[in-house]
Amino acid sequence: MKVFCGRANPTTGSVEWLEEDEHYDYHQEIARSSYADMLHDKDRNIKYYQGIRAAVNRVKDRGQKALVLDIGTGTGLLSMMAVTAGADYCYAIEVFKPMADAAVKIVEKNGFSDKIKIINKHSTEVTMGPDGDMPCRANILITELFDTELIGEGALPSYEHAHRHLVQENCEAVPHRATVYAQLVESRRMWSWNKLFPIPVHTSCGEQVIVPPLELERCPGAPSVYDIQLNQVSSADFTVLSDVLPMFSVDFSKQVSSSAACHSRQFEPVASGRAQVVLSWWDIEMDPEGKIKCSMAPFWAHSDPEELQWRDHWMQCVYFLPQEEPVVQGSSIYLVAHHDDYCVWYSLQRTSPEKDRRVYPARPVCDCQAHLLWNRPRFGEINDQDRTDQYIQALRTVLKPDSVCLCVSDGSLLSLLAHHLGAEQVFTVESSAASYRLMKKIFKANHLEDKINIIEKRPELLTSADLEGKKISLLLGEPFFTTSLLPWHNLYFWYVRTAVDQHLGPGAVVMPQTASLHAVVVEFRDLWRIRSPCGDCEGFDVHIMDDMIKRALDFRESKEAEPHPLWEYPCRCLSEPQQILTFDFRQPVPPHLIHAEGSIELRRPGRSHGAVLWMEYHLTPDNTVNTGLLKSVEDKGDCCWNPHCKQAVYFFTMADPRAPLGGPQTVSYTVDFHPHTGDITMDFSLSDTLDDGQ
Repeated sequence: MKVFCGRANPTTGSVEWLEEDEHYDYHQEIARSSYADMLHDKDRNIKYYQGIRAAVNRVKDRGQKALVLDIGTGTGLLSMMAVTAGADYCYAIEVFKPMADAAVKIVEKNGFSDKIKIINKHSTEVTMGPDGDMPCRANILITELFDTELIGEGALPSYEHAHRHLVQENCEAVPHRATVYAQLVESRRMWSWNKLFPIPVHTSCGEQVIVPPLELERCPGAPSVYDIQLNQVSSADFTVLSDVLPMFSVDFSKQVSSSAACHSRQFEPVASGRAQVVLSWWDIEMDPEGKIKCSMAPFWAHSDPEELQWRDHWMQCVYFLPQEEPVVQGSSIYLVAHHDDYCVWYSLQRTSPEKDRRVYPARPVCDCQAHLLWNRPRFGEINDQDRTDQYIQALRTVLKPDSVCLCVSDGSLLSLLAHHLGAEQVFTVESSAASYRLMKKIFKANHLEDKINIIEKRPELLTSADLEGKKISLLLGEPFFTTSLLPWHNLYFWYVRTAVDQHLGPGAVVMPQTASLHAVVVEFRDLWRIRSPCGDCEGFDVHIMDDMIKRALDFRESKEAEPHPLWEYPCRCLSEPQQILTFDFRQPVPPHLIHAEGSIELRRPGRSHGAVLWMEYHLTPDNTVNTGLLKSVEDKGDCCWNPHCKQAVYFFTMADPRAPLGGPQTVSYTVDFHPHTGDITMDFSLSDTLDDGQ
């Protein structure tokens, strides 16, 4: 059956109704899931298997039947491990129906249907009794309900309910315990992901400084954790202010509470500095003795850095303190970890929280609008002075004393730059209430509320009255729009330029003047794992899961490239960067297809995992803002990516991304820009060019 789905087109700005398969959302969920990454996480799988064997043996040694409750079974892997370890029966719960259906097939294919029952429900809906889903309580609880923050997927409420209703008192639990760790650091780079820094602008009248509103400086920020691959952050980017501190533990074998709580640790700073950021991670112990441990620690805090397991489904956390605070080496202070049922946050206290009995707020809430509008990379982008200087340099070449400017980008500071550099009049358009309120605050903080005209409206709907009857001589965009996911979604600027064509005066300048789409073929160190078939996992056949993911990826939207911040994912360029398409913003969007086809020659040996694509915006003929590769590719092919932007990755279909290739290769491509929909469709094909006799 087909259904109509509405979606906001991020490129054209229009709402479209598309005919989709009734299981469309399921396919999207599966295609973009972390199931493959988890199955490739050998450290996780081995440690779970060891912990499950030990738990089953402890129950058997007590002369009891081993009855297992597996919450969030996914493929059924952990239940199959339990039966193989000697469990008498497993009740495996999976709320996501397509996954539950797959688990039934995987369990049957591996010959465990008589010992494993798949229950397609949320664990809180499972019934107990002779006619229920489970006839009696289980004595072994196995779960994998964790995210990078540990509790962000609802682990605490699920455990709380399971202990009350589904498992025996003092049951065995795998994992047995989790511990959350924290380390206090000072980091200008990471702090730039959370606050707006003063921005100097050198003008003919001297230096002007764009200052942040007081509300933004005082705002505690957004409650959401920033999860990243912390191992890719250079040690030069932060100063350690504390040792690694164990903040709190959860014993999963006992009754768990999801109530809000706080846990404090007194410590003496190991260096003086400004406390800004808390780096955090956790480990899980699979057994009561803590001998079987799976750790998310970054390399400098890991017990065995040489055996560090790469994974993307569990990373490390960056938390921002409500305000930066000075700390003095050797002067005792308290770090406090707060959590509710789904969220963790941190604060610093000068005295013991237990002694002063302070009342702690539920969780930080942004009241300045900036953390609602700008994500962490966007904060970093706005605070990038080198990038700002590029726009300043370009503006100096196009601005005239009588310039009337219209700025079109979400929550952009371009309008302030244009004003300070001498534009006669500046209009800026904000399409959302949040961005409108934020920009009003920024203008007021800089005493520009009467000098820059801000319009709350979708730019396509601008009227001559909005522009006070004036014609625009300079149309500006970064471009940046909060709805953009893929690099080319910011081509929305081109559609806006087309819509406001009637408001442009004779000889009007558009900046950026043009844009171009670029591509390079890469070999990933690790990221290939998230799209690689698993086949066999710890002796269990999971080909059905591989096939399920492949079918999901065959859906239209799943075939597209997907966004990844590649500064977190090391890779090597196997080819030279190549320009694929160009877009001329000086002209309206053309009515016809923009088509490109060609080939990319691979100049370095390696495994071709995919093509990376990005946009470059040519502000002027001599000034380009690059959202992808920042440096020329070196001999070894090492890549340096723009850390503020996500690049698009088009993964090649390969039976085994780890297998060596037979010889030099060529990648053929076809890329089309569809002006009516704003979509960019692409196809890449990999062909071997083998030497004679190979």
